[in-house]
Amino acid sequence: MNIQKNHSLKKHNSFAIEAKSRYFCQIESEDHIDSLLEWQQHSDLPLLLLGGGSNILFINDYQGMTALINTKGITIVGEDSDFTYIKVNAGENWHQFVRWTVENNYAGLENLSLIPGTVGAAPMQNIGAYGVELADLLHELKAIELTTGKSKTFTQKECFFSYRDSFFKSSAFGKYLIQSITIKSPKKPHWNINYEGVKNSLEGKTISAKTISNSIIALRQSKLPDPFVIGNAGSFFKNPLLNKEKWQTLKELHPNLPGYPQTDDSIKISAAWLIDKCGWKGKRQGNAGVYKKHALVLVNHGGATGKEIWGIANDIINTVNDKFGIELEAEPRIIV
Repeated sequence: MNIQKNHSLKKHNSFAIEAKSRYFCQIESEDHIDSLLEWQQHSDLPLLLLGGGSNILFINDYQGMTALINTKGITIVGEDSDFTYIKVNAGENWHQFVRWTVENNYAGLENLSLIPGTVGAAPMQNIGAYGVELADLLHELKAIELTTGKSKTFTQKECFFSYRDSFFKSSAFGKYLIQSITIKSPKKPHWNINYEGVKNSLEGKTISAKTISNSIIALRQSKLPDPFVIGNAGSFFKNPLLNKEKWQTLKELHPNLPGYPQTDDSIKISAAWLIDKCGWKGKRQGNAGVYKKHALVLVNHGGATGKEIWGIANDIINTVNDKFGIELEAEPRIIV
């Protein structure tokens, strides 16, 4: 394992924020993992595990070790009458893995096309889009406990998935290195195509994992900026969950407020709608701004610092709270 000093992280975060890590390494094998664990045993510095860098915002330089997870491999590990089980290592690109399943006629992940990041980062916040979450398809997850070096296999239930959250993002944050996940692809798929924009785009087409994936790719590209062109982390804020009483009160005041009932009797509302109604869409503060086509996306217009991005994020949070009495929560990890 090659350890570098004062390594730039600009190419390793989708906001393209210039930040340096005191130490940096790439994890490409089991031997590299062993070396990382040995390093940690002899160091009192913090450790940051990094995937595609699409869900992180650096406010300052990182004063510890940044380990870029770059392990590869996709394997069919079994099947039964209902599912095919596909194991994929943490360093694989998420979208490329989804397209691999689509091209090989495995259903289930098509709605999660074009989500940036790596496979290992996906379960951290239970990625989701267009009516599907990773939790719906995950069979099991393999991870290494950093303090002991022991490998453990987690069932779907043991991951404690919730909306944009998991065991690994909350109570076990920083305690495990995710090695791989195993996805269960249904042999009799139930297509999720009723989400806004998806059904219309599929009119006249044969419904399949590939046509759904292609449709969602086109929809995302029409709304969201390419991080290779303009720095961003996708949706910056979680969609708030309200109880029914709070929802009814707001709905009376704002009849056009969209809401989506959840299984726990809460109502999910659109953070983008709230931000747009506060006039933030397309606004700019210095080199940081809100994307002109989607109010949920904060962007780096070039040369923005993490403090600038976080500054406009907090201004948005305060404005929405003042107008609607709702405190937005950031999706990316904020590294201070």
